[in-house]
Amino acid sequence: MKADSNLERMLEKGEFVVTGELGPPQSADPEVIRNKVGILKGSVDAANITDNQTAIVRLSSIAAGVLMQNEGLEPVIQMTCRDRNRLAIQSDILGAASLGMKNLLCLTGDHQTFGNHPFSKNVFDLDSIQLIQMVKGMRDDSQFQSGDELKVPPKMFIGAAANPFGDPFEFRVIRLAKKVAAGADFIQTQGIYDIDRFEKWMEGVRDRGLHEKVYILGGVIPFKSAGAARYIKNKVPGMIVPDELVERMKNASDAKAEGVKIAVETILQLKTIKGVHGVHIMAIEWEEKVAEIAEGAGLLPRPGAI
Repeated sequence: MKADSNLERMLEKGEFVVTGELGPPQSADPEVIRNKVGILKGSVDAANITDNQTAIVRLSSIAAGVLMQNEGLEPVIQMTCRDRNRLAIQSDILGAASLGMKNLLCLTGDHQTFGNHPFSKNVFDLDSIQLIQMVKGMRDDSQFQSGDELKVPPKMFIGAAANPFGDPFEFRVIRLAKKVAAGADFIQTQGIYDIDRFEKWMEGVRDRGLHEKVYILGGVIPFKSAGAARYIKNKVPGMIVPDELVERMKNASDAKAEGVKIAVETILQLKTIKGVHGVHIMAIEWEEKVAEIAEGAGLLPRPGAI
């Protein structure tokens, strides 16, 4: 499989890649995307575009991807199963591919009750594993899920998410293995704060040989404040934030600078772990710090561009 994706090419070459994340606006303003791309460009190899994140209506991820690509940064389109049935998903995949999108991150999606349309009807016709399998079939077998022939298949580099920190912990690697078996080419993990727990997860990944079957990008979410650290620790399911990091943020004279420092330290640790192929820096609405974090971790300049 060749999706002609810059991200795929860099991973195949053995580069330690850097991806970022961009949240589309709650409006039809294309300048928001162009401005954010201007901030991220040169610091990351590709950038995710979220799909109605937290179940709040935003500019289409596919439309935002076209805007991003036109500005010279490769997009990773996110697609959730919350808002579409399998007909709409396959149609959107064909549309995205026809517009030049080459990377697709497959997600189940946040439940609509987390957003600002809590009484909207969800779909969840598929889950993320079934979505991965369907995209792989479209790409590699030139077939729709119905079995009908697909004459010009979408050549997508298929991504998925993984959370090494959820409970029960022993199922975390098993779930990753299912996504790899379904056809995932790369994985972006939940934000990593507990390195010891992540290393234990990676041991399980290596024991199954999964690190040789899929590219793993470790998630990094910089803290903006001590309050943000406490919130992630206490309120965000499936996240582990050690007390020592909360204390560091609380006692820091410059909390934002400390948050950047912690992110840099995390990346430096991730670079030493066998089987980690890159990092995914999630600095939503704080894109201007991505270059500083990447530089601090010795990841600049980036070696490739579209």
